[in-house]
Amino acid sequence: MKLVELVTYFRKGGSFDEFCRNKSLDIEAEVIEVYMEKPFDLGNDLAFFEIEKTEGNIEYTFNGVTYFNLFDFYYFLDVIDESCEGKNSLMPDDEIAQKLLSYAIHDA
Repeated sequence: MKLVELVTYFRKGGSFDEFCRNKSLDIEAEVIEVYMEKPFDLGNDLAFFEIEKTEGNIEYTFNGVTYFNLFDFYYFLDVIDESCEGKNSLMPDDEIAQKLLSYAIHDA
């Protein structure tokens, strides 16, 4: 799943519980983190891991692939909530995804 697809899924009312079930993630985890391979690009697939597995590390290797933390799901869901309010609701999904990726690269 790409970042734009994730944004679209949740802006269209997708359920966090259903998302976790579909991705075989532990819904009871303290935090679900969103990771991506470098170099960061909107065309890259995302990976999702429970913080209990990553231990909060910025870099996490799974099945021989090294991923880097973008942000946690709480932050992501807050951005999605804000994107559905007022004038933000007119912003296209790809623009929101680009802003999220830029935040992860430059501000996190």
